[in-house]
Amino acid sequence: MIWFGGERPSLERFRQYGKGTLQGLLGMEAVDCGDDWLRVRMPVDQRTHQPFGRLHGGASVALAETAASMAATHCVDPDQSLVVGLEINANHVRPAYDGWVYATARPETLGRTIHVWSIRIEDEAGKLICISRFTAAVIAKERR
Repeated sequence: MIWFGGERPSLERFRQYGKGTLQGLLGMEAVDCGDDWLRVRMPVDQRTHQPFGRLHGGASVALAETAASMAATHCVDPDQSLVVGLEINANHVRPAYDGWVYATARPETLGRTIHVWSIRIEDEAGKLICISRFTAAVIAKERR
């Protein structure tokens, strides 16, 4: 199990992050989590479309980073550390036009100072929309 404290965080705890933030504006919400993964969904609608009616690649990247960041945050001692993004990349492989997309973040490595996460974004039928890799730094909380 990857979660700090040895227990899965509650989905309600993840959902609190969305209030008044980018993920809230885009309609993202945590929907499930396991021993080593977190799933976050986002609607494909006017908020997340590009001008031609497809899911905007930037919205997919925002979803990927949100899923990995939320998960990484719960893998460190919150009294001592916080997690900040260093790098993200994404390969957009299939369009989505409506419905929901689901990002599942899983760690590749959880080091003392660096985390690397892989994120698969799929549509409601389970078809791959985007694959992403996110690197985060674990920093001391007082460095805020």
